[in-house]
This record gives sequence, structure tokens and C-alpha cells, in this order.
Amino acid sequence: MYHLRRLTIVAIILVVVVFITTFLPRFLNPVPPSKEKQKADQAWIDTSPYWLDRQACRWVSLCGLWHLKADPPAKPKNKDGNHRHDLRHVLRKEPVFTVVTENSGKKKQSRGIPDYVLNYAPLVHLYSQEFFWPSDIADHVEHMVPDLDEDSWRFNESKTLTLSNLNELSSELGFEHVTSKDDVESRPRWLHSKMNIPVAFGDEGDGNVGHNQDSFPDTRFIDDTTWLDVDREHPLQRISDPRKLPGGIRQQQPLVRQSRANRFREQQRRISQSARNAQNKPDESGYSRAPVTLVLVDKGSGIVDAFWFFFYAYNLGQTVLGTRYGNHVGDWEHCMIRFESGVPRAVFFSEHEGGQAYAWHAVEKRGNESEIQRPVIYSAVGSHAMYAAPGNHPYVLPFGMLKDVTDRGPLWDPAKNLRGYWYDYAVAENDEGLEPVKENADAPTDWFHYKGTWGDKLYGLDDSRQWRLFGQYHYVTGPQGPKFKNLDREKVCQKSSCRLIHSIAEGKKGSWHS
Repeated sequence: MYHLRRLTIVAIILVVVVFITTFLPRFLNPVPPSKEKQKADQAWIDTSPYWLDRQACRWVSLCGLWHLKADPPAKPKNKDGNHRHDLRHVLRKEPVFTVVTENSGKKKQSRGIPDYVLNYAPLVHLYSQEFFWPSDIADHVEHMVPDLDEDSWRFNESKTLTLSNLNELSSELGFEHVTSKDDVESRPRWLHSKMNIPVAFGDEGDGNVGHNQDSFPDTRFIDDTTWLDVDREHPLQRISDPRKLPGGIRQQQPLVRQSRANRFREQQRRISQSARNAQNKPDESGYSRAPVTLVLVDKGSGIVDAFWFFFYAYNLGQTVLGTRYGNHVGDWEHCMIRFESGVPRAVFFSEHEGGQAYAWHAVEKRGNESEIQRPVIYSAVGSHAMYAAPGNHPYVLPFGMLKDVTDRGPLWDPAKNLRGYWYDYAVAENDEGLEPVKENADAPTDWFHYKGTWGDKLYGLDDSRQWRLFGQYHYVTGPQGPKFKNLDREKVCQKSSCRLIHSIAEGKKGSWHS
């Protein structure tokens, strides 16, 4: 009987091990891998120099176990107060968003940013204890080199990566990834970008419109057009003016159209801001020295999608049972606001590989009732995933084992420093279709068409920084840029399946892939 109990215990343990090693990776990665991915995975496993490690990786999904170590967000400083690495470049910070007047003498007449796009620009609460702050993509590429053999790429001043030649050099030399000059685990200063923390608001914590998270959808806003699913091939089917309320009562026009006096004051404010930027002494609330990327896409029929792209030099993955997963160099996040005839209809929040779409009336706003109210977004610590409310946001694993965390940290106003573009996806072939807005008519465009990743490719098992447990990597490949975020989407969501959420409470019940 004693031996029978022992055999039973051993059998149960074997069943549990088989279940974990067989089904847990499939649960965490529900999409079956293609033959190409299976072949690539075998090649990745073969990068381990140790036979035992390769077998453990193949049979029990435990790869690089002896590489496991603590991975804190920041590294301790030396006794002299300096970091352990040598900073190779002094970061340059130049103002990006400037106002171009009619007498500026520009040769090319570019389209400007519509007033309603800036009026309803999002405000982003970064996490209060964030370690990796917004970054300027122009600075980021200065710390990158093409992922090529030394014989194929010899770093010199004539071939320094810039926003003006990134795609050109990629096409010429054939690289699909860029890699960091520094070991990112040494936590170089450019990775943290602390100099880009937004200027604090004087009324921090005030000015938010009261919002009932459990409220039902606002019945004043009805879907009287097909704005949710439209592009140039599927034009808008209009039933009535979206600015009308039931009963034929028009909404108050100040929400869309400013008076001449207000437009004059706004122009003077921007000119004043431009002068301050030129002195490199920003003092306005919410200003960050890291410009965001604004991409405007005209879908026809009065539909304009305003994509706000936020870049960070590093994505710090979350921890499960003390082990960190999902780090990568370079991190693109975005939100999208869909406008119909200048009226905001919905907001999309990018979250990991997916995101959530909220009806405009459902999201939190900042601004008094008499003012234009701007949507508020919450950026998660480390991953920078975007959510509609502060708090914990579990995903993938049950019991909240894996979660993003957001709070009311520094408030970032991306409208105060940006690179703006119009993008025509219908003529996107041959690296065309992108046009800078007239406010920054000389902004570079080559970088936008770069097809590769903005960070290091997947580290192999011969790299001491890498491990993989049950299909989850410590480091993954960096992301591609804005052009590859489905800018021509018909629906508000990044993926074809799209559910419009009508309250914060409803959104909390969902998930990032909904």
C-alpha cells in the first residue's frame, strides 16, 4: 500500500508536468505556430551551447534556466554617482512643433493640422513610479546600429543612422533590425529618458470631468451613420448630421468651431509656445521634450483618424512569480481618435498585441463643462500599454498573476510637442504617401517607411540575458513602426474584430484582445 501511494504521487506529478509543459505554452500562445515559426524556433533552441539546456527547452519548455536572475528596472550607481556605462552621445533636444504663418515663404503648400484634432488631443497620465519615460525617436536611432556583421557595417559619421536615412540604409544594406550600442541591462541614461518627464500641471488633480464608471451608455449619442466601419472603398452611409441630437436639436457649435477671438488667442498661444520652445525652455504644463508622432489619415466621407504615437526607448516586461518576461528595446504605443465631420466619435487604446475601442462619451475627460473636453489616457508602468482608467489591469493569466498597473502620475500633453503628418494609404507603395503637415513642413519622412524593427532582435540562448519559460521570453524582438499598425483600418480597432465599449466599467470586464 505504501509503494502504491508513492507510485500514485509520482504519476500525479508526471501528469502535472506533462500538462504544464504541453498545454501551458499553448494557453499563453493560443495561435498555432506555422511551419516557418516552428523551424525558426528549432534554430533558436540550437543557439544554446549546452546539450542539456537544448533538451530541457525542447521537452519541458525550460530554456536558459541558468540565466535566471533578478531584473530590476534601474541599476545601482557607482560610488562616484555615475552609471556603469559611458554615455556616448549628449542628447540634443530641439523643438519640433512650431507655427508656420502665411508669410513664411514655404515653397510647398502642405495641409495643416485641423483645429479639432488639437482641440480634442488626448492627455496621458504616465505612471508615477515609471522608470522608462517618453523618448524622441531621433535620439533613439543615434544609439542604434544596423544588425549586421562588422564587415558589412563600419560605424562612421557618414553612415550614422538618422530619421532621414533609416529606410534608405535599410534598403541599401539589407538589415531588418537595429541593435543597441550599449548593453541595455547596464541601463544607460538614454534608455530611461528622465529629461523627458512632462512639466507638472499647476492644477494637478483638478479639472477632470466627473465620470461615473458604472453609467450606462449616453442615449443622446446615437449611431446615425456608419462611422464605426468605413474607408474609401466603403464610404460613409449618412442618415443625418452627426452634430444633431434626437429631435433635430443641434449640439452647441463651440465644441467644434471656435470663434474668431478664440482662434486668435489660440494662435497667439502657439506662437508664444513656439518662442519658448526655440529657447529650449518649455514651461507649459504637460510639455515633454520628447515629441510624439501624429499621423492623420483621411478615410473619406468626412472621416479622419488621428493616430497619436508615443515612443519609449525601452519596454520593461511584467513579472510573474518574481520572474520578468517581455522586455524589448524600442516601444511604440498609440491611441486613435476617429472624427466624423470634425466631431470625435471614438477612442482606441493600444494594449500589447491588441487594444480596446471606447465610444467618445464613455472615456474620462479633462476640462470644465464650458470648455472643450479632452480625453484622458492612462499609461501602464513599464509596458506603457494604454488604458481608460487607473488601477490594475490583469491580462492573459488568471488570478491577476500578470497585470498592468496605471495611476494618475505626471500628465503629458502631446499636443505641445509633436511631429505631424498626413498619410495616404492608397498611394503607400514605393515608400510614398506620407506628407508632413505645414506646421513642420521640413520634418523627415524616410524613417516612416522603415520596415524593420526599432530595437534588438530576439536574443539567442547563447546570450546570458535570455531565457524562456513555458513559451514566454525574457527578451523579445522590438516592434515595427507606425506604418505597420493598420493605419488603413476600416474599424476603430487595430484588428478586424472590434467591439465598441460604452462605459469604463464595461471596459474593465473585457481584455486587451477584445
